[in-house]
Amino acid sequence: QRLWPTFMATFKRKCASLCPTPFEGQICRQYSSGSAYPSVSLSTPLPGIPKPVFASVDGQEKYETKITTLENGLKVASQNKFGQFCTVGILVNSGSRHEAKYPSGIAHFLEKLSFSSTAQFESKDEILLTLEKHGGICDCQTSRDTTMYAVSAEVKGLDTVVNLLSDAVLQPRLLDEEIEMTRMAVRFELEDLNMRPDPEPLLTEMIHAAAYRGNTVGLPRFCPPENVEKIDRKLLHKYLQSYYCPQRMVLAGVGVEHEQLVQCARKYLLNVKPVWGASTPANVDKSVAQYTGGILSCLSHEDDFIPFAVLNMMMGGGGSFSAGGPGKGMFTRLYLNVLNRHHWMYNATSYHHSYEDSGLLCIHASADPRQVREMVEIITREFIQMTGTAGEMELERAKTQLKSMLMMNLESRPVIFEDVGRQVLATGKRKLPHELCELISNVTASDIKRVTTKMLRSKPAVAALGDLTELPSYEDIQAALSSKDGRLPRIYRLFR
Repeated sequence: QRLWPTFMATFKRKCASLCPTPFEGQICRQYSSGSAYPSVSLSTPLPGIPKPVFASVDGQEKYETKITTLENGLKVASQNKFGQFCTVGILVNSGSRHEAKYPSGIAHFLEKLSFSSTAQFESKDEILLTLEKHGGICDCQTSRDTTMYAVSAEVKGLDTVVNLLSDAVLQPRLLDEEIEMTRMAVRFELEDLNMRPDPEPLLTEMIHAAAYRGNTVGLPRFCPPENVEKIDRKLLHKYLQSYYCPQRMVLAGVGVEHEQLVQCARKYLLNVKPVWGASTPANVDKSVAQYTGGILSCLSHEDDFIPFAVLNMMMGGGGSFSAGGPGKGMFTRLYLNVLNRHHWMYNATSYHHSYEDSGLLCIHASADPRQVREMVEIITREFIQMTGTAGEMELERAKTQLKSMLMMNLESRPVIFEDVGRQVLATGKRKLPHELCELISNVTASDIKRVTTKMLRSKPAVAALGDLTELPSYEDIQAALSSKDGRLPRIYRLFR
């Protein structure tokens, strides 16, 4: 402290010797040669510098996703994306909802049999080694209405990738030993599903079965144990003959040039005869989803899809240990009204399942078995409160959160691929992100009220797992959802 005044005095004298103006009120910088910097404004253009030309949107954004239909009916859709890797795949309009005429579980088997031996490749190992030369990986996923074969690899290997995809989809050998290995894999997955601590996959299966009893999306997504031995090569070929035809397929690619992808499609997918012979699309099941009950109604209009998506974000929720974290739904209704007030509830989460001709909005909740009745009443009250007018702030927050989630997910190349493929497969075109954001922005409180009022007119479907001693009867739940306040009918007991 004693040295400080001396130091400051010395510093001022040094600065005074470098700068002719007083130290206070002005900072003076100098070159090492001793000459001073010129006074340069940061708000006016520099003299003698050419005017900069900035990049601008040239109106080409609406042509971002290119679609071509080949002579055999196969659609080729692509979106270019900067980078040396691409994601390419074949999506088929085929899933568990199309198994009404067949034993349930065929789509599950085809998922497990994907990328096995084909006409060109002796084994799955050979396929993986071929992809490794281009830094590639492959995957197959089936849902209730779509089967998706996808490969991510270097752009230089596009020709090899499309050739491999064509062979995997249209020329699988389906050897007896491969089918037997698949039976073992399916049995293990079913056993694991029942032992898994997370009940969500089972509850999702059960709520679909209750809402669409015995039809379309209500059919089992996983192969029932009694059907494992029934599925063989002959049955698989019969199914493939009906559903794996070019008119029900889309070749989608992200990170590739469209003309190059079309050229590969013509080369490997145009005049290829499948291993099961000529396709017979006349045998396709075209049943429309018949809603038989559910805590939500059939989404019969495309216009309802976006309001339901916003409503799902508004309800939000989560687990009791994660819902309050940043960006995890602290201001959603299921957190503020349920998890924040009822500490004994383990989970309360809203889910939105959407299909081309129907859809479901569900609330999944869990609690101690002794408090199941109270938990059900809390959830039914939340459903009734949906029909009220949504607050301006919570509506804007839900819309912003939905747009944020949409744009964040679409930064990933595989997600863009799936979005392009699914939209083109279902509608023949693709709505771009900015169009979806505009639709989300246009959702009003009256839209939310309209879809929720329509939703609650249908009878409920209930799925429950665990100790259900205190579970209210179906009639009581239906009465609560038909009431003004969502309360369950009172019960009076002499002994508990």
